[in-house]
Amino acid sequence: MTEHPGSDAAEQAAAMMTAAGMARMPARVMMALVGSPDEGYTAAQLADRLGVSAAAVSGAVRYLQSMRIIQRLSRPGERRDRYDLADDAFTGVVTANSPLYARLADLMEAIADDNEAAEASVRRARDTADFLRYLAERMPQIAADWRASRDG
Repeated sequence: MTEHPGSDAAEQAAAMMTAAGMARMPARVMMALVGSPDEGYTAAQLADRLGVSAAAVSGAVRYLQSMRIIQRLSRPGERRDRYDLADDAFTGVVTANSPLYARLADLMEAIADDNEAAEASVRRARDTADFLRYLAERMPQIAADWRASRDG
């Protein structure tokens, strides 16, 4: 396995993403691509960087492409595709969860409605629902504010 810039930090970040619920190999590929060269990595280069099989990389790449986190880069005259992070990949992932937060809030309210005899439980469920609705409403605006700040 060849040493690549940022490998230690990328592995630590991938471990954090895994602890937060992301599958391990997609997390490792994603974090490796954060530190990719400007031309991206081929699947073989990703496998070398991570010390894993091409099959492991292939599955992770498919998953990350389906989530629109990474993009395939085709170069004229090259037989192998390269991969790199999509523009605003992290922003897209975070804001894409807004509908999920809203739906979770509705389900928390349903739990509270069905459990009215347990006052503390109802309070927690409704408080969580309020927080999730806040996230659903604010995340797109936070991303827009950040883009404006970055571009301004």
